Amino acid sequence: MTYQSINPFSGEPVESFAEMTAQELEAAIAAAAACFETWRQKSYAERAVIIGKAAELMHKNVEPLARTMTQEMGKRISEARGEVEFSSRILAYYAENAERFLAPVKLNPTVGEAHMESSPIGVIFGVEPWNFPYYQLARIAGPHLMAGNTLVVKHAGIVPQCAIAFEQLLIEAGAPLGLYTNLIISHAQSDKVVDDPRIKGVCLTGSVAAGQSVAARAGKQVKITSMELGGSDAFIVLEDADLDRTIPWAVWGRMYNTGQTCCAAKRFIVVESRADEFLERFQAALGALQAGDPMDEETTLGPLSSEPALLQLLSQVDDAIAKGARLVMGGKRIDRPGSYMAPTILTDIKPGNPAFRDEFFGPVALFFRVEDEDAAIALANDSDFGLGGSVWCKDTARGKRVASRVETGMMFINNIDWSDAELPFGGIKNSGYGRELGDMGIQEFVNKKLVRVAAMDAPV
Repeated sequence: MTYQSINPFSGEPVESFAEMTAQELEAAIAAAAACFETWRQKSYAERAVIIGKAAELMHKNVEPLARTMTQEMGKRISEARGEVEFSSRILAYYAENAERFLAPVKLNPTVGEAHMESSPIGVIFGVEPWNFPYYQLARIAGPHLMAGNTLVVKHAGIVPQCAIAFEQLLIEAGAPLGLYTNLIISHAQSDKVVDDPRIKGVCLTGSVAAGQSVAARAGKQVKITSMELGGSDAFIVLEDADLDRTIPWAVWGRMYNTGQTCCAAKRFIVVESRADEFLERFQAALGALQAGDPMDEETTLGPLSSEPALLQLLSQVDDAIAKGARLVMGGKRIDRPGSYMAPTILTDIKPGNPAFRDEFFGPVALFFRVEDEDAAIALANDSDFGLGGSVWCKDTARGKRVASRVETGMMFINNIDWSDAELPFGGIKNSGYGRELGDMGIQEFVNKKLVRVAAMDAPV
């Protein structure tokens, strides 16, 4: 059973699910391909009835959906509710705006007239991670289904109940057979899906290794892909930063979802004149977090998603220290049942240390002192990743100049609020390519067709 719910708060198994047989997988892909032939003919208004209804159902069922998420991967219940509500807004956003986003665009050729029109391309295969079990699904389902494509989706093995619940929402909303299909499949079966000629594109959120493997396989089949592969975002604090506002964001930016967020603040780069004060206050704030039951509203520190995730993170920290990093706080699992890790700060991390390059997917903050703004930018850019980042200073114009110089897909000035359906999400370098959300998110998997009309004589 590779699909198994294990409550990371208690360590107790919840439920297991058998993988699909080869025959069941074939039936699912065939249904998705057949559905595409009719779904593509539907008007945007007809599609919006179903996607909009799914959004309403998510909003009406926040509590049971959130509790399932907390039980499967340990997200604190208040954060889980917020994710469900955000997922609902994403579906509603595309139900309302898809037709406008994909409307024909008039061109102005030297002779005649022309336009670009958008049309769906077929069945899209989504491979999604466990850290945001509903949001990751909503941000592909909203745009791709409203564009006229159909979806088959392999969700992460530790959140099968969330995967099933999301599919059921669409079925209850009136989705025809094959519009959106949850695939409980192995990695070997996943490879076969990528290879299947009925699959026209692949979107993946996951590790760099997973992205390299899937993108290479899809590339051999000349299939369009989008990849979101994690990050090691810089949190740049300049000398004029308001620390009363910055510290709470630093804590949230590192500890939201117990630090298991691709675009979390991970590298805290602070100019020397503010470094001591920032570190002292940051350490105190992290130390005040209290581990507890993620179902309890009073809990401020939840568990990691699984025992393997905790062990991986502990191994990374031990390796970083062995290779010269200094442990400021934490670094150990918390002595209690469940997959809990103490909030951790590492500093004195040199370029030769693996920690300088690696992504830490959990409550581990890397702290760096720099001389000035230029040194902060240089260090921020000295990364294999380029997903997000932030800069903290009172001078907004200065913040914008810094943001323009950081090599990344997203930059935030005096905030890290990426939770808006209108804002395109994605990165560069090892963080991947393509964008999700916003108007860009619906443009990724459609055919952009040029149509020209001109009364012209053939060239002689």
